[in-house]
Amino acid sequence: MDIQVATQFKNSLLELTEILMAKEAWYVRCLKSNDNKQSGKFDDVLVRHQVKYLGLIEHLRVRRAGFAYRRRYEEFLKRYKPLCPDTWPHWRGVPADGVETLVKHLGYQPDEYKMGRTKIFIRYARTLFATEDAFEICKHELATRIQAKYKGYRAKGEFKKQKEAATKIETCWRGVQARKERERRAWAVKVIKKFIKGYMTRGQAKTTDNSEYLAFVRQSYLNRLKDSLPKTVLDKTTWLTPPPVMKETSEILRQLHSRWLVRKYVRGITPQKKAQMQMKAVTSAIFKGKKDSYPQSIAVPFQDTRISEQDINMRVLQTIRHERIKYSVPVVKYDRNGFKPRPRQLITTQSAVYLVEEAKIKQRADYVSLKGVSVSNLGDTMMILHVANDDHKQKGDLVLQCDHLYEFLTKLSVLANKQNAIKVLQGSIKFEIQGGKENFVDFSTGQEPLVYKGKNGHLTVVTPRTRTR
Repeated sequence: MDIQVATQFKNSLLELTEILMAKEAWYVRCLKSNDNKQSGKFDDVLVRHQVKYLGLIEHLRVRRAGFAYRRRYEEFLKRYKPLCPDTWPHWRGVPADGVETLVKHLGYQPDEYKMGRTKIFIRYARTLFATEDAFEICKHELATRIQAKYKGYRAKGEFKKQKEAATKIETCWRGVQARKERERRAWAVKVIKKFIKGYMTRGQAKTTDNSEYLAFVRQSYLNRLKDSLPKTVLDKTTWLTPPPVMKETSEILRQLHSRWLVRKYVRGITPQKKAQMQMKAVTSAIFKGKKDSYPQSIAVPFQDTRISEQDINMRVLQTIRHERIKYSVPVVKYDRNGFKPRPRQLITTQSAVYLVEEAKIKQRADYVSLKGVSVSNLGDTMMILHVANDDHKQKGDLVLQCDHLYEFLTKLSVLANKQNAIKVLQGSIKFEIQGGKENFVDFSTGQEPLVYKGKNGHLTVVTPRTRTR
């Protein structure tokens, strides 16, 4: 059966009416901003005229005189309950009581709101705006709190999983370590028992009971010996005392190590140092244990000469040009009678010793005519060169003081081949003067070094006592 147009229109109006009755009416009033329909342009006179004649001002006055905002308790409580700790997260009582608790917490004044049977009425818009602003801030705080709680929940769950896994791994690992420790202790017990038996039978011949113990003793001694070997040939005290089983081996190793040190030291000696040591060896053979000042001279190296040829007068060089100068040293010569000190140069050549005063040779003594050299056993630097008086030109023995005593006498003994002719004497030393006369040099110890002519006519030399090594 076909439905007529009028019937269709009637049915549509009924449906529309039902829809409108189910809704809450809101009235929207539109204002024209300008007559030219241009965006962003407002005609103040036109807009004021429309507001006046549409009755909007009167409507606002009525709304302000009454309660502009009204909302059911359930909806108001559902929206704003996060703002009060007593209503959040759940309110277990009557919604009206929950709203009353909420507005008291928010600080509403009595004239700002009224409680109805099913709704709350708010008079001022600023009160609602303040509540809404507080709700916006609370929303972000709640979101942050919820997010933190959720992250904490996730992290806690992950931590529990990791803890359980770590506990399982730790249990398994401890089991493995315990089994290894048990095996290690069992092995240690066997080794300790074997070493105890080896220690008890260490003095017997090598057997299966003490073989490993003796091997351990050898290895331990060699390891300790490796870290404490002597560093120099002269070190005779740092060699470790060997156990009885290693005495013979230790002696062989000590000899081998000593030979190796000697070989290493010899290979590192330069020709100059070798010559220096040979000279020092001659000095040691002559003076060691005989003269007090010898230990202090050991560390002082010998020089090739103490006076260069440029410092020797040219006339002297021309006079002895046929002889090669080996060594020169400044000395103090004491006169044979008055013992007046005079500075001189003492020059040794291949065949003789020359006493020089500037450009004049005062005395020449061939090595053949040199009978010997006498020095005291004290710490002085005096020496007497004994010269044969067969030649009338010889004036007698030379009484000299030389700061480089050991150096000169060593070189002289090597050049003249008279190591045995150097004598270290105590007390007084006699020296001869031309014409068969003789005098003495008396040596003694005192507080300060002195050289003077004594009342007995002898040359007296006073030397402070040196501490010998």
